[in-house]
Amino acid sequence: MVPVHMSGGLRVVSWNLLRRVGAAAADVARLVKSQRPDLLLLQECTEEIAELPSLVGGHFFRHPMQSRIYGLAAWSPHPFPQSRAIRLPASILPGRVPPRLAQIIQFAGITIANVHLSHGQFLNRFQLRHIMEQMEGPAAIIGDFNAVGPVGFQGFSDIGPRRRTHRAGNIIALRLDRCIARGLVCSASEVLDKGPSDHHPMVLDMAVDPAFCLPAIEESALLGTF
Repeated sequence: MVPVHMSGGLRVVSWNLLRRVGAAAADVARLVKSQRPDLLLLQECTEEIAELPSLVGGHFFRHPMQSRIYGLAAWSPHPFPQSRAIRLPASILPGRVPPRLAQIIQFAGITIANVHLSHGQFLNRFQLRHIMEQMEGPAAIIGDFNAVGPVGFQGFSDIGPRRRTHRAGNIIALRLDRCIARGLVCSASEVLDKGPSDHHPMVLDMAVDPAFCLPAIEESALLGTF
């Protein structure tokens, strides 16, 4: 299979690994070899997963979360700039968990946020809005949203697969893993077998929407006439 980026698109795979009792580096390597993503996003990624480049090559950045054994990580076979982490809004209630992060990645002219959001349904929407406000141009927020119900707003729309991606206690199946985007189109998406994790990997074949770039092109052409 030819990587999507070679035909002008971008294949992104996202997977919540279930920290130390779920998917290991060897499992992630098998996923890379079978799906050949241009960009792989990982949630609940422990230090052990940092050995991934020794198994499949490529480039890897990881951001640990405060007071947790896991964090967010991104891998690609292609060089890409060092990702950065932004701190997300947190609960002010007693007994609250430490603040969560979003991993911000610049890749192929697209700003991508890798996320593992809070479980609170008001808080995770607030976190999404916080991320959106810091993104310009074609952009996508991808990962474990922990959200139930619609989440698209501020020009972002849900372009990910509609299948359930997580089963809580082997009883209730939920679509917790999402992709919302602005200025992007998704030509194909798929939810894979979950393997040793409690989340299913999500595969997205995306490209920048030409119609999104058209106003900027027209403005540049107009300015060039003066």
